Amino acid sequence: MSGAGPEVDAVVIGRNEGERLSAALGSLTGGVRRIIYVDSGSQDDSVARAEALGAEVVNLDMTQPFTAARARNAGFAALGKDAAEFVQFIDGDCSVVAGWIDAARAALVDEPALGLVCGRRRERQPEASVYNRLIDREWDTPVGETRACGGDFMVRHAAFAQVGGFDAGLIAGEEPELCLRLRRAGWRLWRLDAEMTAHDAALTRFGQWWRRARRAGFAFAEGAARYGFAPERHWLRETLRAVVWGLLLPLAGLLGALWNPWALLLWLAYPAQVLRLWRKGLGADWAFFTMLSKFPEAQGVLGYWWRRLRRGEARLIEYK
Repeated sequence: MSGAGPEVDAVVIGRNEGERLSAALGSLTGGVRRIIYVDSGSQDDSVARAEALGAEVVNLDMTQPFTAARARNAGFAALGKDAAEFVQFIDGDCSVVAGWIDAARAALVDEPALGLVCGRRRERQPEASVYNRLIDREWDTPVGETRACGGDFMVRHAAFAQVGGFDAGLIAGEEPELCLRLRRAGWRLWRLDAEMTAHDAALTRFGQWWRRARRAGFAFAEGAARYGFAPERHWLRETLRAVVWGLLLPLAGLLGALWNPWALLLWLAYPAQVLRLWRKGLGADWAFFTMLSKFPEAQGVLGYWWRRLRRGEARLIEYK
């Protein structure tokens, strides 16, 4: 293992990743002590690839509902009592940038109050589509103390175990929820000014982008239901924005037009908002898709509420 200091183990999750999995595992080889690969029912040769590259394979029981959170927890559990002090999590569609493991480990060693560190995740092919470019920009969050991270990060084993890992029942938004509980437990989270991983979103079609945004809306609603009225106001603002821009405003214009056609002028708020975001220097494509995303996000919010109502959970707020 490269570098000096405490040992690092890695947990990689994936399903039918092919060459991307080989790249992910190869990027960790020599940088960490152990690699646990959690396979979620792959139909390709992922398991054979992982074994050939020296990873310890955990086959997730697919008779139970699958979530990425559950897969990551299974990988962490497989480390057992002999686990290293630090654990690097990555997804199978990512590869670790050279130097990241040493930089992340050094940060955790230097600051015992840090529970988790992340860095700059980049898209491998941002030029392939406008959607890839948007995602690459989405990953570029401010350097310094942070409130959340994505699926790639290095965490202190003790901190992850203290809060019980991921909530395996979450189908989206599990990383910010984990980070919220880490912060509640007194741990600090930090984004380093360092390259961390290369990610392959492979979003080339509008439908893929729409489904991703809808999934985000579902996560917003679930996060707000759990913690939106707690001090963190977790994803409450994002949920309200989705509902207002993606549901209430278009409905107000449409229904109002039944009495007065001038009500349709309410819809001018959309181009006005795009222009406002554009003039803030965010770029035309970012401004347009940020506004457009409110419609699939609202769909995701409604999907979450409908799911709870079907289960007989009349209370939409959990007050955690």
